[in-house]
Amino acid sequence: MTLVGALLGSTATTWLLYTQILPFSGAVGFVVVWYAVFVAFYAALTALTQPRRIVIDRVVAAIVMAAPALVGLALLSTVVTTVWKGMPALTHLNFFTDDMAGVKADDPFTKGGIAHAILGTVIEVCIAVVIAMPLGLATAIYISEVGGKGAALVRTVVEAMTALPSIVAGLFIYTVWIVNLGMETSGLAASLALAVMALPIMARASEVVLRVVPNGLREASYALGAGRWQTVWKVVLPTARPGLATALILGVARAVGETSPLLLTSGASTFFNADPTHNPMNSLPLFVYAAVSTGSPQMEDRAYAGAAVLLAVVLSLFLLARLAARGRKNR
Repeated sequence: MTLVGALLGSTATTWLLYTQILPFSGAVGFVVVWYAVFVAFYAALTALTQPRRIVIDRVVAAIVMAAPALVGLALLSTVVTTVWKGMPALTHLNFFTDDMAGVKADDPFTKGGIAHAILGTVIEVCIAVVIAMPLGLATAIYISEVGGKGAALVRTVVEAMTALPSIVAGLFIYTVWIVNLGMETSGLAASLALAVMALPIMARASEVVLRVVPNGLREASYALGAGRWQTVWKVVLPTARPGLATALILGVARAVGETSPLLLTSGASTFFNADPTHNPMNSLPLFVYAAVSTGSPQMEDRAYAGAAVLLAVVLSLFLLARLAARGRKNR
């Protein structure tokens, strides 16, 4: 009854505050105010029949249990809003098969699409993975299997790179690759920037996976006469293979959604370009950014549609990573 009373009382009070007293509007504000009032009502009603210790325990439990629900609600709201606003473009097949060459901002949705951006994203991410995964795995092996003061320093650098703003990675590649070396903006330059962003994620996740491998396996390998690197190659890495796949997926998910490094390195195009070494190459994040910047209602709908595709890719990658991690635990 305490919970029911708190729900009813908080709903009525919030409606009164929100419609008559507070200068707020919108569903998000209503939920925030309602939740604060609900916690207050729940604490007050519980205090009528329970000691202070139980009141604190129940209030904290209500707050902790509501946190995942709020996070899930925010994610669901983002996904639903993005898909709903992008639906006018998503319902046309040409949106997935055509590029934007010759398409004007106010043209109908029967013209143009994001196929060139999808192709660019696939090419850039694949090159970034080819660069980042070996380096990340080698870094993880050094930290986990070699150790020492050098490994501690490398771990610190990797952790610092994890928090590196993505625009800094783009600026670094722009300065070194484009300004100093005189290379043009291209898919390859974008891939280098994405590799800088994915490298610490892959290295850190791979290190954690390698540390989980039981030391008994290493000791058994040494007892049979194998050296350190034979043990790493034939025992540690095969054992950690599912976890390393998860690390790879997490790195790819990080690279797929990056926008700011691409603004400085890849340029933007409206046509298909399968050559990562020459000419600008578009990608899904850049397409969304460019479409929103036009101010056209049709292009804004296309931007939401592109964002919906990008969301689907990223969420699918994270789901795949979770499934891979669950499969590793069940082994």
